[in-house]
Amino acid sequence: MSHQFRSQATGNNGGRGKQQQNDADAFMRLPDKEIVGCISDIGVPFALEDLQKPNPQQIQKVFEWFAELLMNTTRETVEPAMRAAAEDISGEYMEVIPADTRNLMGFYVSLRRLLVECGVTDFTYSDLLKPTHERLARTFSYIINFVRFRESQTATIDEYFNKAETTKARIETLYLENQDMEARLDEMKRKRKGMEALAKEKTERNEQLKARLLELKRGQEHISERSERAKNEKGRLTAQLEEKTEKCLNIRQESEKLRPYVLQSPAALQSNLTELSENLAKDRSRIDTLEKRTRALQTSTDTFGVVFNDVNSCTKVLEEVSNELQKEDEENLKATKRRDALSERGNNVREVERHEAMLQRQLKRWLERTDAVRNSSKEKTDAAKTKMEELRGVHRQLTEERAEKGREMERRRVRIEQTEKKMADMKENIEVEIHAAHDEYLKMDSHIKLYITEMEQSM
Repeated sequence: MSHQFRSQATGNNGGRGKQQQNDADAFMRLPDKEIVGCISDIGVPFALEDLQKPNPQQIQKVFEWFAELLMNTTRETVEPAMRAAAEDISGEYMEVIPADTRNLMGFYVSLRRLLVECGVTDFTYSDLLKPTHERLARTFSYIINFVRFRESQTATIDEYFNKAETTKARIETLYLENQDMEARLDEMKRKRKGMEALAKEKTERNEQLKARLLELKRGQEHISERSERAKNEKGRLTAQLEEKTEKCLNIRQESEKLRPYVLQSPAALQSNLTELSENLAKDRSRIDTLEKRTRALQTSTDTFGVVFNDVNSCTKVLEEVSNELQKEDEENLKATKRRDALSERGNNVREVERHEAMLQRQLKRWLERTDAVRNSSKEKTDAAKTKMEELRGVHRQLTEERAEKGREMERRRVRIEQTEKKMADMKENIEVEIHAAHDEYLKMDSHIKLYITEMEQSM
């Protein structure tokens, strides 16, 4: 019993849903002439016979035109996606399904999504291949009503679409600017690293050159001291050699002067000779000593010459080092300038980072505004859907009232027609009776006149 009750309730609910759907279809249904006129007005040649006896190719073209108008979708636009899908699924056997059939199936999916938004939820593939008059008229009625509603809301749609496009363009611009800033920041960071490495290398080289210069200065001072000592020792030894030579010459001259006197006394000569031999031996030893010292001095002089050449070469090296130091100072100045430029670029980088942070905040605000606009649009859409549901409810109620009033008017029209028919019949009967009474009157009048004439003759 409960199962029977549920089945009966389900049947009643299905009946009520079907009745409501039929009422909605009756309300949205447009006359065939109006449908044909609307389709012809939009530039598609279409006649009443084409709607009553639909041709699948022509109907597909009409649907394709509506889809292109409302969704910018045709069989040509879905062809690349359908071909790629066929290649992924079928591979080399993709030509088993013809391209026209494949494109029509893809177009059917987009068209069905459009018709669901228009209110047609039972649109099938057979409506494209084997269209019928009733379903075609119902579908076209829903689409035309949707187009009319869309045209009535064009200002609002364009307003929100323009806002969304402006926001999207601004987001893309900010994103591109952010990418450019990030690229510039990375480039500056790379340059900064290269400049820091170069500055570090220059600093290390400068320190090495400074240490080398100090070492050379100390070597130069040490060599200068040794050279001064060698020069002083050379002058002293040269003066001593000249003094000894002069003494030797003086002694020889004195010996030559004393030679005659020595010859006069052998004993004195022997003593003088012994003394002179001793003096000569001493002088020879001194001369040998002086010659050794002279050779030593010559060796020292040669050494001093070599040292002097080394000092000259060191002086040249020092001059080169001085030039290098001057160049290093110039490099340091350039490095300082580059460091200042790098710090300035670092400031620019920080400024860019601040600007990027500001743009990020602006982007976040715009995204929040976009979300707010999207939420408000969704709320308005929900409100519009709610209002549409209410309007549909009112429309269903008005449709029911209209249907009820139509039925009442039909009954009254039938009654009026019946009454008019009865009145026409009564009028005809009355006219017949009037004609009959007039004929009877004429007959009676003729009979009376004849009777009067006969009475006058008899009198």
